[in-house]
This record gives sequence, structure tokens and C-alpha cells, in this order.
Amino acid sequence: MVIDINTLLAWGATYKKVAAGDIIFNEGGLCSFYHQLVSGSVRWANINDEGKEILQVMIEPGECFGEMPLFDDGGFAATTIANEDSVIIRLNKVTFLQLLRENPEIHFTFTKLMSERLRFKFMIVRELANHNPEHSISSLFTYFKEAKKNICPKCNKIKLTRQQIADMTGLRVETVIRTIRNMHKKGELLVDKGKVYC
Repeated sequence: MVIDINTLLAWGATYKKVAAGDIIFNEGGLCSFYHQLVSGSVRWANINDEGKEILQVMIEPGECFGEMPLFDDGGFAATTIANEDSVIIRLNKVTFLQLLRENPEIHFTFTKLMSERLRFKFMIVRELANHNPEHSISSLFTYFKEAKKNICPKCNKIKLTRQQIADMTGLRVETVIRTIRNMHKKGELLVDKGKVYC
């Protein structure tokens, strides 16, 4: 968890419920709140002119999202959409910045989170330039396993759909399906009843 919910509530944060498919904020929109997911799942994506999503990241409970404009006053870098009914806790931007000023340990947590997200983007860009689907998917899964994100810690099941993997890596979903099947045949992944395990 980025910031303890009780701390957020003590600083005046409020809960907001969103339904599956709801847009929480749009790319380019102005930022007025710090957002942290309490329950459910949301995705952070850019949407091109044809309506295709370029998936940036899947947000899990305890994680924040849309944090860049809190620091640079620019618009949101991507659109955030609820994957399922979800609960968000929000804190006014001005209050959030004061919370960071008064709590350097939280500020350092944010610095680490932003560095991790930037490192992930560097890895994705490197893999896009690689043009090797198997290597790209393998690198993505290795990253998630090390980051303990988007993979079940108990059974190593990938929590992403094949379409989400495609949207994240810039590959076509057919390529992802074929590549995962080949990786399974080589023993690099396990596919059981349609679920992928690494």
C-alpha cells in the first residue's frame, strides 16, 4: 500500500465507488486528487484515434494511479478505466502535497514507486524495439514476478488476459496466443485450462 488508508482519512480523503467500465479520468484532464485503489481493479491506458487501448499498467488494490500531474501540473498521461466495480480513496491535491511535505517517509515511498514505474517503461520500450515476441513476453513475466505484481504469489498464475498482454507489449493478440502456446511446448510456461503460469 502506498499510503495507509487511515492516514488518508485523517487528512480528509473520501471514498468513491466506480462501476465496471467507468472512466475515472481521461488522458489530458486536469488533476485535482490523489487516487489510490482500495478494492477492485483499474487499468491505465492510452486510447488511439481508432479506439484501441495501449495498456500502460494494471492497478491493484493498495496502489495509486494518475500521480504524475500531482507533481508537474500537467494533464493526466493516460485514461483510467475500472475493470470491475471498484472503490477508490481520493485526497485533494493541495492536501496531498502538504501530507508529503510533513511526512518525508511517504515522499520517499512515492519516489521509489515512480522510479519503479519509470524502470518498467524503459523495459517495455526496450522490448518493443526487440521485435522478438517470445523475449518480450518472457521479459514482461519476469518483471512481474520480481515486482510481485500481476502474478499470483501462491501459484504463479498470470493475472492478465492475452489481450492485456498484447496491449502492454504492442503485439497482436494472435501473436501473444501463438507465442504462449510455443513457450508452453518448450516448457518455459505452463498453460492449464486456459490459465497461464510462469
